[in-house]
Amino acid sequence: QVQLVESGGGLVQAGGSLRLSCAASTNILSIYVAGWYRQAPGKQRELVAAISSGGSTNYADSVKDRFTISRDNAKNTMYLQMNSLKPEDTAVYYCKVEMGWRGNYWGQGTQVTVSS
Repeated sequence: QVQLVESGGGLVQAGGSLRLSCAASTNILSIYVAGWYRQAPGKQRELVAAISSGGSTNYADSVKDRFTISRDNAKNTMYLQMNSLKPEDTAVYYCKVEMGWRGNYWGQGTQVTVSS
């Protein structure tokens, strides 16, 4: 059973930074596509950033040049560095790993609140 545990969320002022972590229970982050999603109250969950097994990345337009996705294969951990945070970045952030026919796995989420 794959487990993903997010951490690093919190309350920050606009313009500040946070780094989210997603720790996987097994060595899967270097094998499959993984990503960060977020869901704000009353809104649908949306993709924030993704990283392929080869290291290619893509970002939502709203976070380009502010957020950076990365991973440490040795630690089975994925990160989301968030800079220049805005109040509209406030949401619960989830990590997800897409394992093909084995299914998709989600973490439990971590709250990010950006005050103006």
